[in-house]
Amino acid sequence: MRCPFCGNVDTQVKDSRPAEEHVAIRRRRFCPACAGRFTTYERVQLRDLVVIKTNGRREDFDRDKLERSIRIALQKRPIEHERMEQMISGIVRRLESLGDTDIESKVIGEIVMERLAAIDTVAYVRFASVYKNFQAADDFDKFVSELRPDAKV
Repeated sequence: MRCPFCGNVDTQVKDSRPAEEHVAIRRRRFCPACAGRFTTYERVQLRDLVVIKTNGRREDFDRDKLERSIRIALQKRPIEHERMEQMISGIVRRLESLGDTDIESKVIGEIVMERLAAIDTVAYVRFASVYKNFQAADDFDKFVSELRPDAKV
């Protein structure tokens, strides 16, 4: 594994342990060249997924990209990192179990919104505002009113 600090390819594993309810392995690594320490995660990848964008473009599925978008939605929310990791792993497992390697971005967005809605309403609205491309405050009002149909305006 290449050191993220100095680029040395001869790093050493100092500690390995199960992570994410035994779905991944967390490895603490050490670089003898720069004395840097970093963590890597090893996960099972059942199949290579391809995302089909709304414009028809295809790109390889990137777990890190999914994690970044979810992390932004959950920013400053009272959700533990471990819970977020479990959610992301669950989403990836669900995508891998769909049976097809080509997955429309719309499907991924809907699954993420479903999971965020169950965990944190604010993160759900944040993600939806980007995913559904809200352009004005009225878009937020309409979306939030659909969340609470009983609420009187």
